[in-house]
Amino acid sequence: MSSVRSERILVAYASRHGATAGIADRLAVRLDEHGFGATSSDVGEVSDIDSYDAFVIGSAAYMYHWLKDANRFVKKHKKTLAQKPVWLFSSGPLGTDLVDEDGNDVLETSRPKEFDELASTLHPRGERVFFGAWDPDLPPVGMAEKMLKKMPIPNDALPVGDFRDWEAIDAWADEIAAEFAKLC
Repeated sequence: MSSVRSERILVAYASRHGATAGIADRLAVRLDEHGFGATSSDVGEVSDIDSYDAFVIGSAAYMYHWLKDANRFVKKHKKTLAQKPVWLFSSGPLGTDLVDEDGNDVLETSRPKEFDELASTLHPRGERVFFGAWDPDLPPVGMAEKMLKKMPIPNDALPVGDFRDWEAIDAWADEIAAEFAKLC
């Protein structure tokens, strides 16, 4: 898409079953195609962020909250993140319905509660909520999933499948690249 630049972007994520990691990887590949040196990494594996010029940070969201690892990452690196361009994302809602039974935008109502706090401390340049994926055959992670697995829940209670919108993810990466290019 464009020539290679010297600016580096870290796409850091917290993912429980891999769907959010897949979104982060896709964002990094797309940003790389725009000529930025983009790297995708689990927040738990990132120790030094000083060499990056911008950040895209995301997490799976459960019960309207980011995973604890994502919150720890932001708190640990808050000073550096607040001084550089940051974009935020989450994944989590399941299914294909864009509007819930009350007429509300599903992606809007699924916005993690942390986004308000992060807006005041990091001043993100943008945020997105993406649909996620769920495979009931994957082993449960965490206490809530283990309890859920033991409960008698109807088979159709949660939509099963991969609902990630790759076109929307690519489009957002393109927006980030265009905005960041103007800042460089």
